[in-house]
Amino acid sequence: MTAKDYVKAIGAQLHEKDGNQTEFLQAVDEFLSTVTPFLEKHPEYEANNLLALLTEPERLLQFRVPWQDDEGQWQVNRGYRIQFNSALGPYKGGLRFHPSVNLSILKFLAFEQIFKNSLTGLPIGGGKGGSDFDPKGKSDGEIMRFCQSFMTELAKHIGPNLDVPAGDIGVGGREIGYLFGQYKRLRQYDAGILTGKPVDFWGSLGRTEATGYGAVYFVNHLLAYNKDSFDGKHVLVSGSGNVAIYAIEKLQQLGAKAISCSDSTGVIIDEAGIDLELLKEIKEVKRERLTAYKEARPEATYVEGSLWDQAVAADIAMPCATQNEINLAQAKELVKNGVKIVAEGANMPATLDAAEYFIAQGVHYCPGKAANAGGVAVSALEMSQNSQRLTWTKEEVDQRLDDIMKNIYETCRDTALEYGAENNYMLGANIAGFAKVANAMLQQGLV
Repeated sequence: MTAKDYVKAIGAQLHEKDGNQTEFLQAVDEFLSTVTPFLEKHPEYEANNLLALLTEPERLLQFRVPWQDDEGQWQVNRGYRIQFNSALGPYKGGLRFHPSVNLSILKFLAFEQIFKNSLTGLPIGGGKGGSDFDPKGKSDGEIMRFCQSFMTELAKHIGPNLDVPAGDIGVGGREIGYLFGQYKRLRQYDAGILTGKPVDFWGSLGRTEATGYGAVYFVNHLLAYNKDSFDGKHVLVSGSGNVAIYAIEKLQQLGAKAISCSDSTGVIIDEAGIDLELLKEIKEVKRERLTAYKEARPEATYVEGSLWDQAVAADIAMPCATQNEINLAQAKELVKNGVKIVAEGANMPATLDAAEYFIAQGVHYCPGKAANAGGVAVSALEMSQNSQRLTWTKEEVDQRLDDIMKNIYETCRDTALEYGAENNYMLGANIAGFAKVANAMLQQGLV
């Protein structure tokens, strides 16, 4: 069987077994579309059927999460933890609390996490978890009781050398604090059991900013390699959560002008540049909709719908909201409007056909598994600090983050060149991330 036929057969098997898991299959298809050249050079991986092992989670946990609302009524949600691959270290990946959470989404996120974590060069495997619980509109008491119930079950399956969860959509410092407190009640105090903790109990300085900053650093190194910079660049940013806010902050620091942000109902276009302090006040303090931004800054434009349906000229696009937010038609519109770089701050925000279109058009497409690895990188640095019982300065963490993102960019660039696909960072990220994990699996006896 040729490498191409082997890859095709693995894809067909997964589509047959997991035909209803749309997001997971999309992530697998994107990965499989790039790895044939690597397998042709390394037939030992096909001989050991490594792709079949790699695309099946080592462990998949699902459990109920009962909790009481403020009226004393019992509610129940589903909880999950996908422990996908531990070849390089303890399972590492965030917890997502959002009504859209299901098995397919978490399997896609955990699968992507394997390669993202591999690219950081840090000793962490891939995992993900969460619940269909929606923190929006809930009181602090309700969120606390939910987190305590969730951790009561999750605590049986995690540990600092086994599985170290972190935050994701819907899980910030407040939720991590409640989860940590419950783990401590059930087991013992162990600072290394969760990352993204508040700094007061051994969280890392710079963790809040890390994903947004890291995505910008990735692009900064790409620009520098091409003898360019952020100076004067107009950047479209989607989202208005943690990743988007701190991407905008770092863009402004490096001389770019971020001209947009968005939430689940609408989009702000501010040609003068996003007012970062106003955005932080609305989203981090008051937790209001972006209509409040328009009210405070009338010169800005607010429209309902998707940012990517707006015809706005820009040099760079940074989708930082959620998966599949850019489809093929929207990708064509971005290219038409002058976008030369697309850097994913979110996980898989471009559909596969959109990503392939960017690459075919010569756009520097920077996939999430590479560009948004800053968050998990600093989570791993938090694990290191916890192990040493030390706290590093924000400047030290930030410098390490920049160094890691530089290495990820160069690894993706050089791997793409090695396989005759210059500037195809999707291929470079997939092959580089896969090679390290696959080699470790073989050396450990395919475990």
